[in-house]
Amino acid sequence: MAGTLETIHPRSIKALAGELGYLIRSRLWAQILTGMALGIVFGLFFSPSAGRISRDNAELLASWVSLPGELFLVTIKMVIVPLVIASVIRGIAASGDVAQLRSTGIWLAVYFVGTTLLAIGIGLLLGFLVEPGSYIDPAVGRSLSGGQVQVVAESGPGVPEVSELPETIIGLLPQNPFIAIVEGELLQIVILGVVLGVALVSMTPESARPLLDLMGSVQQVSMRVVSIAMTFAPIAVFGLLARAMMQTGPDVLVGVGVYAASVIAALLLLLALYLVIVTAVGRRSPITFLGHVRDAQLLAFSTGSSAATMPISVKTAEEKLKVRPSTAQIVVPIGATMNMGGTACYHGIATIFMAQLFGIDLPPSAVLAVMITSLGASIGAPAAPGVGIMVLAGVLAAAGIPAAGLTLIIGLDQILERIRCVMNVTGDLVACVVIDTIGMASRTREEELERESAFEAERETIAGDVVVSERHKD
Repeated sequence: MAGTLETIHPRSIKALAGELGYLIRSRLWAQILTGMALGIVFGLFFSPSAGRISRDNAELLASWVSLPGELFLVTIKMVIVPLVIASVIRGIAASGDVAQLRSTGIWLAVYFVGTTLLAIGIGLLLGFLVEPGSYIDPAVGRSLSGGQVQVVAESGPGVPEVSELPETIIGLLPQNPFIAIVEGELLQIVILGVVLGVALVSMTPESARPLLDLMGSVQQVSMRVVSIAMTFAPIAVFGLLARAMMQTGPDVLVGVGVYAASVIAALLLLLALYLVIVTAVGRRSPITFLGHVRDAQLLAFSTGSSAATMPISVKTAEEKLKVRPSTAQIVVPIGATMNMGGTACYHGIATIFMAQLFGIDLPPSAVLAVMITSLGASIGAPAAPGVGIMVLAGVLAAAGIPAAGLTLIIGLDQILERIRCVMNVTGDLVACVVIDTIGMASRTREEELERESAFEAERETIAGDVVVSERHKD
């Protein structure tokens, strides 16, 4: 039976791209690279091993020099939760098509899990082939572990038993959404956002508008905070790297340098995999694709957060990659949290590095534990700077590897996490192309663009979201 269905069409998050556009035009990425270089030189110059200042004075200097960086990290982390949940809710509500949501969700799950497992495999394989941990004196590993290897698997997430799987699945749903938000359980928050977004699609515009308006304001405030914080990013990076170099010193730089080169090589292999997927599934030229996503990659390198890059990512997907707006506005917000291929690849090679550092032989069961734990950790990790190294501690625990070795790599991680973020954002944009190619859609891209153009003109007139009455069949 035919009837009339009213739907509300909120403004896309790409409308906030202007908040971040100036960061690209001002070549923030070049300023950050300069801050990194100066931080390394400063830290090595005032390292206690250089003999210029005492260890106590070096620690005091490091704490003050790194203060802007710590404030920067806290500021970015502060807005990640509200930004992600607002973007997921509005992105799903913008589609207005439950059938498309169902199709997109299935393909997204397959793509995210499949590419994440491949990314972990790349990291593990390169770690076994290069053996970066063998380039560091074994005495360093013994000193870090207190002379013996401590098994810490029981303190980590580990691999759930078959009998525990039902409880684990139930735990994905937040019983108390407010607790999930306060504790920053981002996987639960994303699922909450999906549930609320789908519910809003089926509600009348009068009922849905207040929450959508609130989420729109949350998006704008969050991106303004990110925009202001990013102006201090070069100073923040300088301080964090200076502190890391003061604490580490030059003694282990060669071995850690091999590790860093191995991580970068693994991430480049992951990029090659993404380009193969874009070519085979999306039928796009890899060179053209890289040219189109350049701005999003540079901003990802600058912010170190795929969530903070969302407006530019959506704009890139829609305007340069020619992806349907309904696809981009769903895939990018969800992918910013649940599609962490770069982080997963890093977990794989970093785990092998740590095992080699401490002289631990990983049996197949431990490798399987690393893959499963890294998969879960990558899907649920907050899209914020500095989180990857903390999540790695849980992955190490699952394999029975001491987390004490993190002190060796935490300094270089200021650089590596930005490269990982570039891969994460690239993976989101590849996902947009793939889902847009193989997913189901009720309208062509041209029809969606025509509708969106008309909606935007009406939004400017009424200064709010658009309500549309459409014919449907029960």
